[in-house]
Amino acid sequence: MKQAGRESFDLFMLDWQVPDVSGAEVLAWLRSNVSKTVPVLFVTVRDSEQDIVFALERGADDYMVKPVRRQELLARVRALLRRAYPVEEKKQLSFPPFDIDLQRSEIRKNGAAIELTPKEFELTVALFRNMGRLLSRGHLQEAVWGRTGDLATRTVDTHVSQVRKKLDLRPESGYRIVPIYNYGYRLEKIAPAA
Repeated sequence: MKQAGRESFDLFMLDWQVPDVSGAEVLAWLRSNVSKTVPVLFVTVRDSEQDIVFALERGADDYMVKPVRRQELLARVRALLRRAYPVEEKKQLSFPPFDIDLQRSEIRKNGAAIELTPKEFELTVALFRNMGRLLSRGHLQEAVWGRTGDLATRTVDTHVSQVRKKLDLRPESGYRIVPIYNYGYRLEKIAPAA
């Protein structure tokens, strides 16, 4: 729970019996504090129908009874990830007034090209593809720079600042980048003021 409060995860695997707290309590905490959509797989010895139904109705996405078969576990994890994060085959992404051409690594706002460095472009794509999702600095480091831990977090902050400035991501423009202290960033779409 401590790690989930500081870092982004693509999937959670929970057991019913964990130290100090039950898996059901961890699930409830994840759904109310971290994400309603990140996949959760229960892997536990508890095999009663009542336990399975309880976990699934409280927000688990799948349930496996121990002992698990390795290949089945991997297949279920891949299936959960496929459903949660469909692979986009698109070469063009549209977030009016922004159009993102993935093949040419170009971003246009109302038809006008915006000059970005390659890392700024990758960061922009990561933010727009994860609209509304809180992304940790560590997640952004890995997604954009392909590394974990050995990059100064100021590098991420500086690039986010540049992207915000170059794309004019302010509430008045319909989008904003929300910094979360000691954690990371979330790109949000803002409804136009009435």
